[in-house]
Amino acid sequence: MNIRAPAILVASRAHGETAAIARMLTEEHGLVAGYVAGGRGRRLRPVMIPGNSIEAELRSKSDNQLPFARIELSESRGPWMTEPLPAAAITWVCALTATALPERNPYPSLYQALNALLGAICHAPSARGWLSVLVTYEAMLLRELGYGGGKPDANGDLAEQMAQFKALEAPLARYVLAERPFDVMAARTLLTERLARMMT
Repeated sequence: MNIRAPAILVASRAHGETAAIARMLTEEHGLVAGYVAGGRGRRLRPVMIPGNSIEAELRSKSDNQLPFARIELSESRGPWMTEPLPAAAITWVCALTATALPERNPYPSLYQALNALLGAICHAPSARGWLSVLVTYEAMLLRELGYGGGKPDANGDLAEQMAQFKALEAPLARYVLAERPFDVMAARTLLTERLARMMT
């Protein structure tokens, strides 16, 4: 494997004392994982935030080997991780993407949609500006993975968007995230609670 491509970092976990395993979504190569030396160090810690746009270079001698990854920051979503609602939304969509998608299967439309969604979460003045985009992304992910589902109405008011968001919880839990080793839906539950507070 020899890849250099723009990517969205969707997950990072500690490996050894200072390294990390990064999972990244690329447009042409799909979800890929790589070993990042020093990924937990002072220099790379701000880069290894899920949601960040990065430039990734992955190299391995064989397809069966975990590639070594070098990453450079393109756009940081770190500042929004201190805001409860955007942080919950970014955490959820990254966890969903990292958990649901099979590795090394390209989903260019999902890459583009996730990139647009993260931009909307960070730059819209409130959730009214990005909730419909999030609902569209979840529905698109279900369709891309073969679980059907219609295209949600992006023009509804906030209450309708919230109803659509709640309606997608069951198919995501049943089809996409069933029998996963981690409780990924907990991130969605937290987002739901924060959205509900915004509407009261």
